[in-house]
Amino acid sequence: MEQSFDLQKHIEQGVERIVADTIKATLKNPKESAFMLKFAAASKRASKTRLKLEEEGLHVPGFLIASITSRCNLHCAGCYSRCSNATNDDPAVEQLTAEQWLRIFREAEALGVSFILLAGGEPMIRRDILEQAGQMQNMLFPIFTNGTFFDEQYFSLLDQRRNLIPVLSIEGGREITNARRGSGIYECVSANMETFRQKGLIFGASITVTTENVEEVTSPAFLDTLAQKGCKLVIYVEFVPVTEEARHLAPGEAERAYMAKAMEALRKTYAEMVLLSFPGDELAMGGCMAAGREFFHINSHGGAEPCPFSPYSDVNVKDTSLREAIASLFQKLQSQGILSGEHVGGCVLYEKRDQVEALLAPGQ
Repeated sequence: MEQSFDLQKHIEQGVERIVADTIKATLKNPKESAFMLKFAAASKRASKTRLKLEEEGLHVPGFLIASITSRCNLHCAGCYSRCSNATNDDPAVEQLTAEQWLRIFREAEALGVSFILLAGGEPMIRRDILEQAGQMQNMLFPIFTNGTFFDEQYFSLLDQRRNLIPVLSIEGGREITNARRGSGIYECVSANMETFRQKGLIFGASITVTTENVEEVTSPAFLDTLAQKGCKLVIYVEFVPVTEEARHLAPGEAERAYMAKAMEALRKTYAEMVLLSFPGDELAMGGCMAAGREFFHINSHGGAEPCPFSPYSDVNVKDTSLREAIASLFQKLQSQGILSGEHVGGCVLYEKRDQVEALLAPGQ
C-alpha cells in the first residue's frame, strides 16, 4: 500500500537539507552555515515546547502567517487580497506598530512557534517590522514578497539576519508573469534572484497555480531556471477564485491530478529543493491546515483569522494574548469539520465562508 505524504517530515527533511548544503559552503558563507545550525537546534526545542503545551490541552501550530501591511505597489490580476479589501491603495491606518509585532513574535516564540510567514500587501514596505523580526534568531521568517523592493540596504539586512528568507512571487516565465503582475516584473524578480545567488543568500519562490500555468510551472525547464539561480524553496498555491470572472482559473480535478503526479516526480528530481503544494499536501495531512490546526493568520490590524483567504475574526491581538487568540474561532472550526471536504480552488474556508460567518453570529 502506498504511504501518504508526510508534510511535516518533508519540511523537517528540507530544513536538514538546507543545513547540509550551507555547511558544504562554509568557506564561502560561514554566516549562513552558523545560523542554520543554530536554527535547527532551536526548532527542536520549539517542538518540545509545543508537545508540552499539547499535553496540557493547548494545541499550538508550528506556523503563523502575519500580514504586516495592507499596502502594495502592484495590482496583480485576480489578487484575492485586493478583492477582499485586505490590500488597498488608501493610507494605512490603525495597523500594528513594529513594537506590537515584536511583542507578538516574542509570544509566538514562547509558545514554540518556529516559522512566521510575513505577508501583506507587500511586506517589504515595512522595513521597520523586518528589522524587528531579524532580532528573533530562534525563528525563521519567510517573507512572501513580489520581489520589487530589494536594494543594497535590504541585501545588507538579509546578510546580517539570516533568519529572514525572501520568497519571491513568480507565475512562470516572462510572458505569463508580466501578464498577471505587470510589465517588467519578471525581469525585476529574475535579476534579484541572480543577485541573491551572487551574494550567497537563500531565497524561495511562491507560485500561484492556475489552469493557465500549471504545466509551465511544473516543467523541468522552469524548475531548472530556479535551481540555477540558487532557489531552495518552491511553494505552489492554488488560485482562489474570489470573483466569478476569475473562476475559470481555479484548478479542477484534472489540474489537481496533474499537479499531484508532477510533484511526485519533481521531488525526486530536485532533492536540493523543498517543494510544497497547497492544498495538495494538505489532503495528505487530513484536510485544511488553517484555523490553528497547523497555522493561523494575523492581519495588519491585529485580527486573528483562520487564514488569509478567510478574513473572519472574533479576537484581536491588540486586546489579548496570542495564546488566548488560538483558542477563539479556531477551535469551533476544527471541532465542526469545516476544515475537511472537497472544494473549488485553493481554500476550503473561502468556499465554505457562509458556514464560517455563521459561527461568528452571536450565541454561537
